[in-house]
Amino acid sequence: MKSFLPGAVAMASCVAGLLFLRFWRKSRDRLFALFAVAFWLLALHWIGLAIAHPSDETRHYFYLFRLAAFLLILWAIIDKNRASRDRG
Repeated sequence: MKSFLPGAVAMASCVAGLLFLRFWRKSRDRLFALFAVAFWLLALHWIGLAIAHPSDETRHYFYLFRLAAFLLILWAIIDKNRASRDRG
């Protein structure tokens, strides 16, 4: 059960990344592409956690995947707001 839940969350993150990739293909909006990459980074985090022991979640290499994903999401939001402010 301990490796099932991280696997399920990894699958959900991959599916979310694929959905954002589909939105990016339709709109060519960079926000969706960056969100897709961020969710795939989160999926890598959960896959690594499922392979390793779940109590190793506090290790720095797992934290770096989450940090990169959330910084990417933050950058995408700031980039989108800055682009809309420049147009208006």
